[in-house]
Amino acid sequence: MSEVLTGGIDVTLVMLLWLLAAGALAGWIDAVVGGGGLIQLPALLLVPGMTPVQAVATNKVGSIAGTTASAVTYLRRITPDRSATIPAAATAFLGAVIGAKLATLVPAGLFTPIILAALIGVGLFTLLNPSLGADVSLRYGETSKRHHALSWLIGLIIGVYDGVLGPGTGSFLVIAFVSIIGFSFLQASATAKVVNWATNFGALVYFVPDGQVVWLLGLVVAAGNVVGGIIGARTAIAKGSGFVRIVFVVVVSAMILKLGSDVVSDLIR
Repeated sequence: MSEVLTGGIDVTLVMLLWLLAAGALAGWIDAVVGGGGLIQLPALLLVPGMTPVQAVATNKVGSIAGTTASAVTYLRRITPDRSATIPAAATAFLGAVIGAKLATLVPAGLFTPIILAALIGVGLFTLLNPSLGADVSLRYGETSKRHHALSWLIGLIIGVYDGVLGPGTGSFLVIAFVSIIGFSFLQASATAKVVNWATNFGALVYFVPDGQVVWLLGLVVAAGNVVGGIIGARTAIAKGSGFVRIVFVVVVSAMILKLGSDVVSDLIR
């Protein structure tokens, strides 16, 4: 099989089926509330011979397919707040290009403790505010300078993070739009999909010419992501903000446990 497709990796049928299943589950979680990368990226890192940068780059192929499918599904039913979505998507694209360049320079291990602390803060904040995100309650007017400025800032900061590493990006976007902008969890999930699409595209703008994508594995993960993304978006729309909030808390808790165990393991070694 062409080395362009496999990246020199010895691909097996079991490996492809494993990545297809991981992509489908990640796509569902991502569509509902974000955080699917914590399933998909580790699955790619388990592939023998896959480098961390190849895994991050290949993960973006699957993610952009899933975010496209879920974003289209959301936008058919939910009208996005363009005053926040467009600025955030624009700066997220720029941030992701910058982050992708940094991914080859910055050890991913440096980010784990910071991400863990942020997730714990996000989880506690959500649990201590049970009415948060139940309905749309904009902090500032759609035409205000502060509304636009905060949207630009959310996109840029989370875009850089997504380009560097990625897992949890959707969850960070959701809680940012809920707590800072004032969206409901359902509207924030829909907006996050559009912004996350921009971050994935921005990262690929750098990774593809750099030759870091393992295309065969990326396309298999993408197929799973599309199926999971469509089902997840339909589930979220049907169940509403309350359901999305519950899934958000569960996913954030799972991410805290996963990253916490990684930090402990690194300290023990």
